[in-house]
Amino acid sequence: MTDSLIHLRVPAARKGRWVRASRAAGMRLTDWIVHNVEAAMAAQTLRITIPENLRFADLRLRREGNGDLSFETAPLEQIAAASGDAAAALMQSGDDGLATIITAWYHAARARGEPADPVAEDIAAEVAAEDAVGQHVSLPPGRA
Repeated sequence: MTDSLIHLRVPAARKGRWVRASRAAGMRLTDWIVHNVEAAMAAQTLRITIPENLRFADLRLRREGNGDLSFETAPLEQIAAASGDAAAALMQSGDDGLATIITAWYHAARARGEPADPVAEDIAAEVAAEDAVGQHVSLPPGRA
């Protein structure tokens, strides 16, 4: 395989945000950029199939006392089985892949008339607040 070189010219503030995000993820900046570009591309083209018998509530999304999120994995395994290899690979790609699938599932569930999930709504509000102030990295509770 022959590598190609890409040069980017970005404002210093943007680069600073990227550097901080890559450090928070424990990755080199180049690897972090590639990872996020590839994840965004996969999310745009991925078709997820939610089995008819599953409801978002089956995930049992909850926030632990330390702020971590917990959920049942069996519903996600059913989605991966119904959706094929791409969804399974995205789920195994880490927190970002799982967040992509859970978020997409929640939006689809709400569009189908399923009830609001308080934890999912709380997470959406956190993301909106972070985006509003230009914070592109979510920090664990007590680490801001």
